[in-house]
Amino acid sequence: MKLAVVLVNYNGEKYNTACIESILAGSGVEHVKIIVVDNASQDDSMRLLEERYTADERLELIRLDDNYGFSYANNVGIERARKQGADYVMLLNNDTEIMPDMLRQMWECAGRHPGSMIAPKIYYSGDRKRIWSAGGDFSAVIKKAKHTGLNEADVGQYDGEREIGFATGCCLWIPMEVIEEAGMLDERFFLYYEDTEYSFRLHKRGIPIYYCPQAVMYHKVGASSKGADSPLCAYYIARNWLLCNRLHLGWRYPLFLLYYALNRTACCLLWLLSGKSALVRATRLGIRDYFHGDFGRSAHYG
Repeated sequence: MKLAVVLVNYNGEKYNTACIESILAGSGVEHVKIIVVDNASQDDSMRLLEERYTADERLELIRLDDNYGFSYANNVGIERARKQGADYVMLLNNDTEIMPDMLRQMWECAGRHPGSMIAPKIYYSGDRKRIWSAGGDFSAVIKKAKHTGLNEADVGQYDGEREIGFATGCCLWIPMEVIEEAGMLDERFFLYYEDTEYSFRLHKRGIPIYYCPQAVMYHKVGASSKGADSPLCAYYIARNWLLCNRLHLGWRYPLFLLYYALNRTACCLLWLLSGKSALVRATRLGIRDYFHGDFGRSAHYG
């Protein structure tokens, strides 16, 4: 079995080493290759990786000439893994650390559910018994993606392996056969909602997604995107949420638009009252760009 772990780097100097070392310390899976795809970082992250891992054949560094976004960079890594004969690809945020047996647990879960995408249990890095994601699902009508167990203390309530609706792009274990059937990530999204869209796409094709609670990792939430309360986040959520649901909601889409209008209006009012007018402007630009069909990297928030 050959596994390729794809890490997308963008100014990840503070996070890369801990993430990579946690992968290299893993046990139970042979033939693991780490592919780091860099989105034209401006910090010293790639120089430091080259100095530390040049002689390590388990690691490959790919430099892109511009910041093409999360989806594009992951797709570059997936294509490289495909050419190298990988059986599985694991897309992993570089602001994470995995437990030593996580890869083995994911592999064994994949064996129990062949042809399925697998998601692990994810804790906050700063609070290692508080859950960030124990799988995920969609709400009933407007199909809003939500993390199961978000912010809950773990007392074993999500220790059962089960099929889920939504898996976060923080960590996705994907058999190459699934990629061959369903395709790679949609590069129009640039950042945010590419995982939601991919989950929708798999369900349409009858491809299951399973949550594996024995596979455990830790996430420095918001480290790669300057946090949830930023203009960058507000822009891409405003734009990409519309795009994702237009692609997949069908008859529910008008109901979603009503919810979306109320939700974004409420957020904008709260931001204005809090003196965060930059978030309101970002939301307005995101909505405008959606209706203009302007996707991929934003000229305002790249």
